[in-house]
Amino acid sequence: MSNEVKVLVLAGYGLNCDNETAHAFSLAGAVPEKIHINALIDGSVDPSDFQIMAFGGGFSWGDDHGAGVVQAVRMKTNLGDKLLKFIDTGSLVIGICNGFQTLVNLGLLPGLDNDYQKRSVALTFNDCGNFRDDWVKLSVNSSSSCVFTNGIDTLDLPVRHGEGKFYADDTVLDRIEKDNQVVLRYADKNGMPANGRFPDNPNGSVNDIAGICDPTGRVFGLMPHPEAFNHWTNHPDWTRQKEISRRKGESVSGKQTDGNKIFTNAVNFVRAQ
Repeated sequence: MSNEVKVLVLAGYGLNCDNETAHAFSLAGAVPEKIHINALIDGSVDPSDFQIMAFGGGFSWGDDHGAGVVQAVRMKTNLGDKLLKFIDTGSLVIGICNGFQTLVNLGLLPGLDNDYQKRSVALTFNDCGNFRDDWVKLSVNSSSSCVFTNGIDTLDLPVRHGEGKFYADDTVLDRIEKDNQVVLRYADKNGMPANGRFPDNPNGSVNDIAGICDPTGRVFGLMPHPEAFNHWTNHPDWTRQKEISRRKGESVSGKQTDGNKIFTNAVNFVRAQ
């Protein structure tokens, strides 16, 4: 049996992070393929030929009618059954920024009671009233079943969004908190809860939520961009970190980035199945 892990990276209509996402999966040892959404809709490409599907960042359909809304409607109308089958067979799905917004609009997250069609949470306009392009510290819920964050305690990742505020009613919030479906939270520089403070929490997300997963841990959505931290020089503090490592006799260039850890976890999970 081949040990090859094939990744479907969505492309087209305003999605602009497909190259970085494919590159990040390549670094993790997978075989990514950028697939235009139309190739899925016309049936020339079958999602079942892949083990991982990546909904990447960007501004699908110009975020007309809301971020990720048009893409979600188009995919649910034309590919709804195939997406449900993809998840049901044990494959992995990651949604990054606009991809997270799409997963939420599709109902693939949070997937309460194995219902992957009902929309029960939202990602809406940032409380600050403007687009945020910055780096954030994230704390990882070690009790979460999310396969993408296994073994990770904290992450430094960039955000770039105008509609990243996570919101849900108290009933849904209590449920995803109780079931450990909250995977990532915005934190301060020491990894402690942001408690809604700006800019540690860049958008006003309730409970500082930056990423969630479904009950199986195989469908994961997050607002920060792990694919944008695929090389140690991507980090704004890389020159300082390089000098600190040099004085310790270490080489920062040999270390895996926080972003790459997420993709490596996914690839290793598939190979272990």
